[in-house]
Amino acid sequence: MIDIKISDYNYELPDWRIAKYPLPQRDASKLLRYRNGQVDAFVFRDLPELIPADSVMVFNDTKVVPARLFFLRETGAHIEIFCLEPVDPPEYNTIFAARSSCRWKCVIGNAKRWKGDTLHFANVGGDPCVAALDLTADLVSREGQTGIVELRWQGGDVFSNVLDRCGRVPIPPYLNRDTEAIDLERYQTTYARFRGSVAAPTAGLHFTEAVLARLRAKGVHTETVCLHVGAGTFLPVKSENVADHPMHREPFSVRKSFLERLLAGLRAGAHQPLAAVGTTSVRTLESLYYAGVSCLENGRPEDVGQWDPYTRTYGYSTEEALQALCDYMDTQGMEELKIGTRIIIVPGFRFRLVDLLVTNFHQPESTLLLLISAFVGGDWRTIYDYALDHNFRFLSYGDSSLLYRV
Repeated sequence: MIDIKISDYNYELPDWRIAKYPLPQRDASKLLRYRNGQVDAFVFRDLPELIPADSVMVFNDTKVVPARLFFLRETGAHIEIFCLEPVDPPEYNTIFAARSSCRWKCVIGNAKRWKGDTLHFANVGGDPCVAALDLTADLVSREGQTGIVELRWQGGDVFSNVLDRCGRVPIPPYLNRDTEAIDLERYQTTYARFRGSVAAPTAGLHFTEAVLARLRAKGVHTETVCLHVGAGTFLPVKSENVADHPMHREPFSVRKSFLERLLAGLRAGAHQPLAAVGTTSVRTLESLYYAGVSCLENGRPEDVGQWDPYTRTYGYSTEEALQALCDYMDTQGMEELKIGTRIIIVPGFRFRLVDLLVTNFHQPESTLLLLISAFVGGDWRTIYDYALDHNFRFLSYGDSSLLYRV
């Protein structure tokens, strides 16, 4: 079992180093490059010049939903409902298309004050369109601060529109401020497509159409995967030993055409560097190997467990694992693989796909910092000391880095 003390991944992060707002221009942030143990600095719009021309760059095209809803009891008590995962209907695409009711697994704010009575949406601004929805919430079941909540509304509108009218974007709690108008645009990547995340894949917030166009003009191939980021991304590691920290499940999808591109590259023998934009893309890509192993051993892909990479030695090649996924998808007539992952990437992890990583600067004692340490062979302090000494901005709206795997 992994024996890692989370206190070894602490550093001093003053509040004033946390970027509370985005810069006026997405691609104007600083960019730290770590390669061969050396650190230097650029501006993010320089990224196309720093990425190898034959690379494949992978983006997470999930879209943040305004998942925070505020309700009132008849007593006047305010209850926050934070939609986490669809329950009924169970898939994101179908639940957003629901027209009268749906059930979500939710975090319930002020949960002790909700006695199970029907809640009515707090239409603070008196918007007549919102009033016509008559949005209500009923508690189906509860466990601590989470529960299953049934939402109902009138008028026959799809639930995605209900959220757009009533919900707020769930910006990270460490920003210590309410959601503002700027977050509606900037806490979303320019290439976001598929609704489902309650947190942005923040490494992608720096990309502009101009940067993307220059990457493609250089010959960098761009691909997308989709992992819906859960609220667990905000959760600190509370246990002293990382082995005791439970990872949350996040659903992801990958197209067969992308798997076939990866396979073609492996078979050609000429290695194409694979650059992941964000830790969510890394977790998706590295989960593919273990999903492929489950195909080889169990006949079908299964959710990737938190500790799957560490419990045994795997003798299958990456090519064999990806081929097994493609074969399974061919047999089932599938163009897209949809499963989930709880994978945790910590020092000692064997990377099988990702060579470069574009990512922001993460919180002390977080699973994301553990992933960074694993990627750079434990040399994370060199990177973070440089960033702190050179006035880089930290966390979701902060500056960026380009890391080469050690």
